[in-house]
Amino acid sequence: MTKWRIGEVTITKVVEVESSIDLDKVLPDLEVGMLARYDWLKPHFVDDDGRARMSVHGLVIDTGGRRILVDPCIGAQRTSLPFPPLDEGFLERLAEAGYAVDDIDTVLCTHLHFDHVGWNTRLVDGEWVVTFPNARYLFGRVEWEHWQTHGGAYGDTNIDETVRPVLAAGQADLVEMDHELCREVRLVPTPGHTPGHVSVVIESGGERAVIAGDLAHHPIQYAEPQLSMYADDDPAAAMGTRRAFLAERAADGALTFGTHFAAPSAGTVVRSGDAWRFVT
Repeated sequence: MTKWRIGEVTITKVVEVESSIDLDKVLPDLEVGMLARYDWLKPHFVDDDGRARMSVHGLVIDTGGRRILVDPCIGAQRTSLPFPPLDEGFLERLAEAGYAVDDIDTVLCTHLHFDHVGWNTRLVDGEWVVTFPNARYLFGRVEWEHWQTHGGAYGDTNIDETVRPVLAAGQADLVEMDHELCREVRLVPTPGHTPGHVSVVIESGGERAVIAGDLAHHPIQYAEPQLSMYADDDPAAAMGTRRAFLAERAADGALTFGTHFAAPSAGTVVRSGDAWRFVT
């Protein structure tokens, strides 16, 4: 695992899976040769064969008084998803990072797509039960209301397995898109990928970090912000959000985490002509 320090706050990345993929399956408007235009994508985000490197990981924000797990990945035993279940190594790697399931006091989902909610629950004796027994789970109210009337056209949500059991257990709070978790951690609205999508701002000791969530899935979207992801609910809004976010990060110099960016996953945003680049 990798750790970063923001003032008095520690941020730890816990990987579920990292691999090379054909990025046009994620960004359908990606043009042939586009990845090769940007040398700075290598070696972290494009491999030697020209394929994109991507990751699924959770991030633990440890303020000293709070231990907040952001986006608990895909999870295991998900029969409702259109691919085989992953191994169950995520919880073991979380423990190796110093956090047992009992240690997490807050679970926060930037949105409710399947790869951000998976370890909310786990299957025990045929029932989906909360994975983190001492945690309050924070789900966006706007996001939750959206999924009450919209199905997952691409298998993008499995809330019956990962969200409803948490609500039924009385461990969930529906929060607004600008919710403040504690003095160091707050949410900011970044809609477009989903209507209730949020990013997470961490501030301590005069330093700032931002967990972007899925407003970009790969750093090529910093250089080509018009590229939409296949599951964007509102591609035009997502592009507008992405441009505004990148301009803000270039201005404030915050350490920025890409939720699906391969290692090192965090860096700063700098202006590059009419677009931006990601510097690790």
